[in-house]
Order: sequence, then structure tokens, then C-alpha cells
Amino acid sequence: MTTEYAWRDLFPAEEPAAEGSDQPALGPEHGLHPPTDELEVSRLEERLGTILPPSYRQFLLFANGWGLDEYSLRPISKVGWLRDLEPWMIECWTPKGGESWSVPDDLYFVYGKEQDCGHLRMEYLPDTLLVGHWDDGVFLLNPHIKTSDGEWEAWYLAPWLAGANRHRSFWDLMKDQLSQPT
Repeated sequence: MTTEYAWRDLFPAEEPAAEGSDQPALGPEHGLHPPTDELEVSRLEERLGTILPPSYRQFLLFANGWGLDEYSLRPISKVGWLRDLEPWMIECWTPKGGESWSVPDDLYFVYGKEQDCGHLRMEYLPDTLLVGHWDDGVFLLNPHIKTSDGEWEAWYLAPWLAGANRHRSFWDLMKDQLSQPT
């Protein structure tokens, strides 16, 4: 069973900047990109060697990206594994000396306001899919953690968080991110 996501409800037709906001207003040329088609999504999956999570697939069929530069979801042609597109980021987030710590499941699998952004399994980072940027952070999809309906865990990784806000799906990440005051 697939869930239908109401992408149109998350992305308003016009996106004015809030009064007093330091985020730039996004004009129509910076909004949603025209949708891609099933063939292009299948080609991306073939290039990546994996099946994309349902909410992200549906987003691409709704819009092949959104925005530009530091506030954006990448178009299909610019989506890829973090290790291939921005390996420097992995180096920045990898503990010195290559040491790793284990985060137990009872701490890791906490989502929402109760989660601790520092409870991140950095060993997953090289295998994440880079799908967008927001300010000084990145939107990543983690194929190591999947729900029974095929959704991948989604991260907003930013230096000021000292880790990532993690969500059960791309849909949940976007709902949370787009509901935040700017």
C-alpha cells in the first residue's frame, strides 16, 4: 500500500519572505521545478543502484526540485550519494582518528522533539543520499534505516545542530522543515 502525500499543501504557490526574516524572498523562478516522469525516476534509481523511498519518489513526480542555491531541493540530475558529491562533508563529520561510537537503539530511534540531535550514527553518513540544502545544512536520505513501507530515514544535518534532526521519512522531514518559522 502506498500513501499519497499532499505535496501541493506543503509548497505554496508563492513564497514571500516573512517580515523581518533574513531569508531571501523566493520569486516564481525559484519555486517548484516542473515535475519529472517515471522514466527519469527509474533512471535515477538505476544510476544509484537502489529503489527510492515512496515519499521522495512522489515528490520528484510532483516537482523535479525546488528553489536554488542554499535553500533548495536538488533536481534529479544533481541528486547523488554524499560520498560522491561532497566527500569533504563526510571528513568534517567523521570523528578524529577514525574512532566511532555506537548509539544504542533506545537512544537512536527517538524522533520528534524528544530526540537528541547528537545521537547520530556517523557510520551511515557516507551512504546517505544528498537531496537538498537548507541554509548551512543538507537534506539526506539514509537507506540504512527503512520502514516497513520502504521509507528511508531522513536527516537535516547542520553544524549548528551538532548532529542531525532525523525523521522517519522524507515527507516527515519536509513537513517539519517547511512548518518552521523563518
